[in-house]
Amino acid sequence: MNAVLYIHGKDGNAAESEHYKPLFPDCEVIGLDYQTFTPWETGREIHKAVEELKTKYESIILIANSIGAYFSMNADIDGMIMKAYFISPVVDMEKLNGIELTGERLRYVRNHPIRWNVQTHILYGSYDSLVPFDAVSDFATKHNATLTVMEGGEHWFHTEEQMQFLDEWIKKDFLRS
Repeated sequence: MNAVLYIHGKDGNAAESEHYKPLFPDCEVIGLDYQTFTPWETGREIHKAVEELKTKYESIILIANSIGAYFSMNADIDGMIMKAYFISPVVDMEKLNGIELTGERLRYVRNHPIRWNVQTHILYGSYDSLVPFDAVSDFATKHNATLTVMEGGEHWFHTEEQMQFLDEWIKKDFLRS
């Protein structure tokens, strides 16, 4: 059996993983409620969770939302993940709109460039006001990820129309594989 691990974004929670259960009926869908909020601490939490899942499941699919994607890419898990779905991913902390990094976080980001080698699919909203399109597009190109843009989509996918688009995006890929 395969596992789907859901990593939420800022102000999210593990219960959001319930949304994905119907999309992966033959998988165990698990949400991680991380307790820290720095790339290095949260990365360790995610790494530990993935290591535990690897002992129980044949393969792991990752769904990560916003900053959850960034934390996941800093968790040194790419060798343990079969495939990743990133929704509005933070892929470059220094290019976020309206957020300036300082101190320890800035040093961490500059000293730990993203290294990610997982088959990755990205969903991005054309009205994302947090993550610039060029950052996501550059990441997709550099990491051979597919990039789907929902016209009118926002950073936070939450409306009925946005969630339906998200569901169809996942189904289209997952059923194909």
